Amino acid sequence: MPVTRLVDCDTHLFEPPGMWGAYVDPADREVALRIADDELGYSWLTYGERRLGLAEPHRPGEVDAIGRYRQRWLSGERSDFDYYELAAPYSDPAARLEHLDRVGFDAAVLFPNYGILWERELQSDRRATQANMKAWNRWIVEVAGEGRGRLFPVAHVSLADHEWLENELETLAAGGIKLALIAPALVNGKAFSHPDLDPAWAAFVDRGITPVFHVANQPRPFDDAWYGQDLVGGVSPLTSIFLWTAAALALTDLILNGVLERHPDLRFGIMELSAIWVPLHLQMMDGGHRFTARFNGEAPPLSMAPSDYFRRQVRVAAFSFERADVLTRRAGDLFMACSDYPHTEGTLTALDDYRAANTEPEEWPGIFSGNIGYLLRQ
Repeated sequence: MPVTRLVDCDTHLFEPPGMWGAYVDPADREVALRIADDELGYSWLTYGERRLGLAEPHRPGEVDAIGRYRQRWLSGERSDFDYYELAAPYSDPAARLEHLDRVGFDAAVLFPNYGILWERELQSDRRATQANMKAWNRWIVEVAGEGRGRLFPVAHVSLADHEWLENELETLAAGGIKLALIAPALVNGKAFSHPDLDPAWAAFVDRGITPVFHVANQPRPFDDAWYGQDLVGGVSPLTSIFLWTAAALALTDLILNGVLERHPDLRFGIMELSAIWVPLHLQMMDGGHRFTARFNGEAPPLSMAPSDYFRRQVRVAAFSFERADVLTRRAGDLFMACSDYPHTEGTLTALDDYRAANTEPEEWPGIFSGNIGYLLRQ
């Protein structure tokens, strides 16, 4: 089947500095996030007086520039660039469409930029969490409209309050939003497979919205003591090394405890959490499921092997260097192409990068179109 539409499954849409204040409910304006400058000219994502993340000079392929910029701040030197000028095209739907035309993609999925920095920091404040999620969600409905069917911004939702989630999903569906970022973490102390959360999964299916996992500052899969002191404006090495773990744990719970069997049309996306772990994890799920059933003297409670649910209902972004073609041969047609534009760890030449890794779009329609189309229900 030929590829008719090349889709980048992981890019980032930068929130304009005053977006949260402009789109939040008026009664919640006091808890709105904002981007503000410090005395040395560095821009920060802030909540009240708290600094949640440094606004960095993101340019694809220039990871070292972020490190130099952070060290410049740590040494007390003034900022040496205009953040707002740099970031403006990353926030503009028209500019994003022009970028797609330049790099050869027909469409792109757009995740938050600052929205992936703050969720763990505000997890104990439900009002602030919901207010700022709703502000982003309102803005992206407008972005999706301006994207003319080529831009697919990702909503940001929490499962902690089912009534709030139901209302938010209904509004998002009416606005044409197809994907929603969620944290792969316990919800009010309960695993994803807890019966109390079954209505949430049904709501995603009923509204035609796919929950997705993406690298973010969300509740961690391991105790905070493992990670050491938070690096202001930086990233913990353990977070980077184990970035796939929380998503793997959440999906394994959903599969082994029957949620994907009960909701066969519930779909999940995994973006920027690496892909090379998937073949081994599928093997471990199947082996662990078979062994424990025999060891405990119980009949397997599922009608299929755990890996079959994963293959049926989960799709995973794979960077070019992870060799999506090889992964597909080992695990099945589950993988998707991505650039992570405009982040420094991303690329301006994604299609060329995949071709250099023996993954031609014409030969792998699932990677470049079909699998993200499955998540978008297109």
